[in-house]
Order: sequence, then C-alpha cells, then structure tokens
Amino acid sequence: MFQRPHLQVLSERIAESRKRIQVVVGPRQTGKTTLVTQLLGQWKGLKMLVSADAVSGADGTWLQQQWEIARLQSGSEGQEFLLVIDEVQKVSQWSEWVKKQWDQDTREGRNIKLILLGSSRLLLQQGLTESLAGRFELLYVGHWSFPEMREAFGWTIQQYIWFGGYPGSANLIEDEDRWKAYVRDSLIESSISRDILMMTRVDKPALMKRLFELGCLYSGQILSYTKLMGQLQDAGNTTTLAHYLGLLETAGLLSGLDKYAADVVRQRSSSPKFQVFNNALISAQRPDHFADVMKDPAAWGRMVESAVGAHLLNVAAAKKIALNYWREGGNEVDFVVQKGKQCIAIEVKSNMSSTGKGMQIFNDKFHPNKILLVGDTGIPVGQFLAMDPDQWWGR
Repeated sequence: MFQRPHLQVLSERIAESRKRIQVVVGPRQTGKTTLVTQLLGQWKGLKMLVSADAVSGADGTWLQQQWEIARLQSGSEGQEFLLVIDEVQKVSQWSEWVKKQWDQDTREGRNIKLILLGSSRLLLQQGLTESLAGRFELLYVGHWSFPEMREAFGWTIQQYIWFGGYPGSANLIEDEDRWKAYVRDSLIESSISRDILMMTRVDKPALMKRLFELGCLYSGQILSYTKLMGQLQDAGNTTTLAHYLGLLETAGLLSGLDKYAADVVRQRSSSPKFQVFNNALISAQRPDHFADVMKDPAAWGRMVESAVGAHLLNVAAAKKIALNYWREGGNEVDFVVQKGKQCIAIEVKSNMSSTGKGMQIFNDKFHPNKILLVGDTGIPVGQFLAMDPDQWWGR
C-alpha cells in the first residue's frame, strides 16, 4: 500500500516522549483518515478511533464520553494509549473540551496520546489559538503531488496536469464523464456544503458557489473585485467577495493570491490572482475532455500554469511560506515565493506563452535570491513538480 511521507512524520512525533497533541488538517479526500488508519495499523499499544462526523449534533458530552472510554481501556498502569478523533471541528466548542480533558490527564499522569483530524482549517485554527496554545503540533496534509500520483497510480505528467491530485478518483479517469461527476458531486459539493456552509455563516451561498466556479474558470489569472462583481449577479460588495474567497481557501479549494509588494497593506488591497489547489477542480467543470484540451496549445498552457500554481500553493500551506504574484503595468511575474527574507521569482512558460520583460524588471527592482523558468526552455514541468521544495533554496 502506498504511504505518504506524512506517515513517517506523524509516527516520529507520536513516538517522542514529550507529550503534544497532534493536529492533522487538510482538504477533504486527501487521505487524512487513511494516513491515521495506516498509523494505527503499525501501533503496538492500545488505541481507539472515533469520528464526530458519524454523530448527529456531537457536543462536549460526547467527546468526554469517548475520552472516558479511552481512560478505562488504558487502565491505571500509565499504559500508552492512542486516541484519534476525526472531524473534531464538528464538536461544539471542541477546543475547550479537549483542553479540559488533556490538562486533567497531564495532571494525573495518564499516558494518553491524542491525534485530532479536521477538514475545516479555519475552525481548527481558531480553536487551537484560543484554547490549546502551546499544547499542539500541526501537520498539514495537502492535495497529492505529482510524484505521489505517479508512484501510486502510474500517472504521466500530462494526466496529473488534467486530472489533478485526488487519489479517490484515480480509478475513474478512463470514463471521464463519470470522473467529472464524481469530482463535482462527491468532492466539490461536499467540501462547500459540509466544510463551509454547515460550519460557517454564509448569507449568500449561491454567490459563494458562483464565485468558486468563476475562480476555477480564471485560475492563473488576475481579476479585480470590481470586474468580478460585473460577472456576478447579486454580488454584494468587495468585502463579501473577499470573505467568501477566504472561506474557499480554508477548505483547500480556491485561493486569491495577493500581489507581491514591500508594503503589506498594498499586498492586501491588490486584485487577487485566482489559483485552485487542485487542477481537478477546473477539469471537472469544463465541457471538453483531456484529449481535446491537449491539442489546444492556449488551453493546455493555462492548465500547465495552474498545475504549477497548485503545486506551489500546497507547498506554501505545508511549509508556511508566502506565495504571491507580481504585476506592474503590462509586466508580470507568475509567482513569487517568500521564505523569511529569501525570495524566489518563478515564471511558467508553455507553447502559448511569449517572453515578456516582467522577470527582468522584477529582478532589477527587488533582487530576488533566485529566478526560475519552468516549462519550455526552462526546467521541465514534470521535473519541477517532482523537486523537493528545499532544492528551490539551494539546499
């Protein structure tokens, strides 16, 4: 069975003697539950896996009941016990209840190790910062990378660019219409309905869904909120759109990249560059098919750039680095990656792209540590998507 590298990280953390809550967070259908199931299969001690997703109206009482079961099973010998709670964000005031039980176990010397899983990054992070500061470590499990899909399913780089990185849909790609229906109904609709609309107040859900559809259509492109409002009915205001875009980002669906600038205020007031987290979100909503799009240089070129952007977006989320774009007049740099004071400018070129002066102007103005060209005459796309991100910085 294929195992993601996250398994080793989580195993090493759990094995450490120092006690911390392990929080595994990421979009739906990226293998969080499978990851923990694999870990439990290797675990030699006592263990228990429960899911708040399977309980209607799960609350703190339910969580305390599960914890008491773990305490009874672990006994009074200080025996090591692994408790896993899936979809914990669905428990009302979950972080306060976890803190209460965790602190009690710490005081009483119980050796219960805890893993929390969740697909709503927003609600998890709110609870972690409010109640569990200093008690947890975060592991982000993002969409599957090209090397992972290649190793697990034998995919080519062209298949990855079109079908993206959802492992659960991999066995459906020979019937593309069925694959598209699965991604739309089981992944997109489920993520929006269950991870956003059921967990967060959204006054105009139809508007948010339309924003998502447009964002996928324009993935890799810069679009001002003013122009965006012109394409949406009942668009509300720019603040509403920015808020909805932020919610879509926390669900691992769609991001609006800010413009790179030394002034943070100017970054946040810029027009967003739409970028999906997974190219499957684009392909599943398009009427055309894989073989047809590959014959269209312009359409395929946009898919290539979006695949690079999705890869960078997932790396940025996992590594906690900043991802932006840059534009000045008609000159543009596709992606700007920041790690501390280090900066890398990345340009993606395909058959439909023309070489502009954007990179030269950006290089003269900001002096990045590196400038990278991905695609034609540069680093092949497949090679770039398979690189260890630390290689970008020269390590």
